[in-house]
Amino acid sequence: VQLVESGGGLVQPGGSLRLSCTASGFTFSRDSINWVRQAPGKGLEWVAGISNDGSNTYYADSVKGRFTISRDNAKNTVYLEMNSLKSEDTGLYSCVKNCVRGWSRCDYRGQGTQVSVSS
Repeated sequence: VQLVESGGGLVQPGGSLRLSCTASGFTFSRDSINWVRQAPGKGLEWVAGISNDGSNTYYADSVKGRFTISRDNAKNTVYLEMNSLKSEDTGLYSCVKNCVRGWSRCDYRGQGTQVSVSS
């Protein structure tokens, strides 16, 4: 199983980024996928999740209305569209799966992509 994130970078407050998580090594269309993030010096925070077929999406209150999660099962990829970015959105963003024991104890987690929001 492999999860590979991309799309991070440095952006000004109010800007936008689109993150991608490309998966391999398992039947992608059978699994829900979530995004988590970790800010410097802080704990892991769940950000958003999407069901296996994309019909259900879930968001943390801190990103609701600004972030959109989606997936393309033909491409084995989950996306996180981030708009109206704030400095507090800065962190390492990772996609995860199989997290029944909690977000910090997921069975699979990518290496992450860094998002920095700063003027």
